[in-house]
Amino acid sequence: MVQNIHKVRSEVIKCVECPRLVSFRTKIAQEKRKSYMDWDYWGKPVPGYGDPNSNLLILGLAPAAHGGNRTGRVFTGDKSADFLFKCLHAAGMANQADSTSRDDGLTLAGFMSVAVKCVPPGDKPTAQERNNCAKHLASEIECLPNLKIVLGLGKIGFESFLHFSRKSFDIKMKDYPFKHGVGYNLPNGIALYGAYHPSPRNVNTKTITFDMMVKFLKKLKNEI
Repeated sequence: MVQNIHKVRSEVIKCVECPRLVSFRTKIAQEKRKSYMDWDYWGKPVPGYGDPNSNLLILGLAPAAHGGNRTGRVFTGDKSADFLFKCLHAAGMANQADSTSRDDGLTLAGFMSVAVKCVPPGDKPTAQERNNCAKHLASEIECLPNLKIVLGLGKIGFESFLHFSRKSFDIKMKDYPFKHGVGYNLPNGIALYGAYHPSPRNVNTKTITFDMMVKFLKKLKNEI
């Protein structure tokens, strides 16, 4: 299974299927942010990472422009990652409270990925781009033999797993509305939970708070 996930990772990294995303991720990697001028930006699709033998998948939207697109690891080196890993660490699901680079020593009690592997302009992938990338996410999911729980961070992360499940089961999206902290038992035996995305907007407006997220993650940990 580990060998399979390495093969999938290689396939993800070399993908050039979406011209708009290829152009955008490359432009960002070349221009860089002033505070990261000394970084050699990743600038490629960003595969999932973590323990493929885990029974938990944490699924977000896409890499951040100066986070995953810079560091080469999802939820790494950006504001969303700062908040998320403080919460994961407090809940006992990560060995450290920050996620800054691919070689920072982070270990995660789960596998973490994103629905769209390249950073999209305005964090808004098109429907076609999401469809193009669905096969890569499906390949990753198929390398997780013990999967029991999926945590969708934000509506797109949440719905991307529903779309994956619809390939095997006749389910209606409207029967599984996205709500923070709410879970559903799917016909494939997977429990799918939704959580507000740990974006700066949601954190700054207190749509989601540290205490709220940690409480939810601890509840989830008890079900793993």
